[in-house]
Amino acid sequence: MAVSEQLRSAYRLLAGDTFDNRCPSRPIMDQVTTRWGTLIIAALITGPHRFSALHRTVGGISQKMLSQNLRALVRHGLVARDVEPTVPPQVTYRLTGLGEGLAEPLCAMMIWFGSNTDAMIEARERHDAVAEPS
Repeated sequence: MAVSEQLRSAYRLLAGDTFDNRCPSRPIMDQVTTRWGTLIIAALITGPHRFSALHRTVGGISQKMLSQNLRALVRHGLVARDVEPTVPPQVTYRLTGLGEGLAEPLCAMMIWFGSNTDAMIEARERHDAVAEPS
């Protein structure tokens, strides 16, 4: 299979230790590229959201998972947690500059999946039809 020059260049730009399981970026990459991390970052592209709005936007996520993922994204500097000194406190979440930089490639990946879902489903069905015992 021919690999494009663009892909070869992208591969060369990866940090030398990215494939090493001791690479310090791996735990961060693991956290961010979960389905929930990716969807939360994508939801925040449109601007700040309160917790309840994020919970409604990211379908299927439990409040516990949303809370855990937001904490991790804040910890990694991708999301900011802003607290207004009201009673009760009003908390909003927004992407930081670092998070905005990550949002573009993550959304490009989501667009790719959206554009290629039918082809992948067809491939899966063909594979499963051949792989199933008679």
